[in-house]
This record gives sequence, C-alpha cells and structure tokens, in this order.
Amino acid sequence: MSAHCCNHDAPAASAITNLPRYRRVLWIALIVNAAMFVVELAAGGSSGSLALIADAVDFGADALNYGVTLAVLSAALAWRARAAMLKAVSMMAFGGFVLAKAVWNLSHGLTPDAPTMGMVGLLALAANLGVAWLLYAFRDGDSNMRSVWLCTRNDAIGNLAVMAAALGVFGTGSAWPDLLVAAIMATLALRAGWQVLGQARAELRAPAPHHHPHAHQHAGHDGHGH
Repeated sequence: MSAHCCNHDAPAASAITNLPRYRRVLWIALIVNAAMFVVELAAGGSSGSLALIADAVDFGADALNYGVTLAVLSAALAWRARAAMLKAVSMMAFGGFVLAKAVWNLSHGLTPDAPTMGMVGLLALAANLGVAWLLYAFRDGDSNMRSVWLCTRNDAIGNLAVMAAALGVFGTGSAWPDLLVAAIMATLALRAGWQVLGQARAELRAPAPHHHPHAHQHAGHDGHGH
C-alpha cells in the first residue's frame, strides 16, 4: 500500500485550482494546529504521557509546515518541491526524536494519567478531522500539497492511537501502551516523510518546460515587419 501512496503525476504550478480557497484552508489549519500544540504540550507534561507530548510536537511541526506552504504556494514547482523536502526531513526528524524518547522512557517513565490522555486525544482527533475534511479536496496536488494532506491524515490516525493507549493505560496500569503509541506515531512520521521526500526529489529531477516568450514576441514583430 505504501509503495503506491505517492504514485501520481504532479501538476505544474499553473494547474493548482481554487488557490484562494486553499490559502484560507491553510490559515485555518495553521491556527488550529498552533492552538493544539499548546494544549497538548501542557496536557502531556501534566499527565506524563509521551504520546501526548509526541502529538503536541507533531501539531507544532504541522503549524510550521502550513506556514511554509503558505509562503511558497505561488512559487515555481521546483521551489515548492524544495520546501516539501524540508518538511519531509522535519517529519523524519520528529519520528527519530519520538523513538529516542520512547527508548529513554523505558527506564525512566512513570505511568501516565489515562483520563487526561483520553480527553485531550479526543479533542485532538476532532481538530484533525476538521482540518482533514477541509484539505481532502487538495490531497492529490504536488508534493508540497500532498505533504500537508499526509501530515493531517497521519495526525488523525495518531489521535485514535492516543485514545486507544489511554484505554490500555487505564486497563493495565502500565506505561507500555503509551510508549507503543509513541512508537507508532514515530513510524508514521518516518514513512510519510520518506514518501514526500521521494516525490519532491522526482519533481526536482523532472525537466522544466521551456518557454520562450521573447522568441515569440520577436517572431510576431518579424511577421508584422515583413
């Protein structure tokens, strides 16, 4: 399934449709993700949940991603592909950070507070589903647009996992479900980052279309002159 996730032809910059609507959606997504970053970071710290902290870091990274996307939205395809590569690297770095933190918590972690995990996980799921619904129509664009969709989709999956971990922590009294979810979220980030990186590199390698507007102008002038 993952092998075919990014197999599609990326359109040229001029092929992006409904650009004003896409800008509005990105601004909404940026605000929602920034707010959830603050909420989940505070809740993760107070509850001792690595999964919530990981999700908070992910919300923060996504807010930055939306900002980068807004900044390069009208740029040429090559620049948007470079921005997507930066975002892909950030997703993969996030995944590595969470995996390292999970290993560290194996010997230092306390059992997190399950009710806080469940309530904040539900709030985060509602936020991500709302953003995913807004972004759904733009999921098949170039690598930069696709990276936004992949981030949001994976976030919603991660929120479901956080809620499942809360049930697991509540039922077992162990931190293992929380650590397992953190590892799953890290894997999703690494996989999505690798997919977007591969498509962005393909777009950068693709030959750019050659337009010669001055040549056409000279041809026109020559035609009128002769």
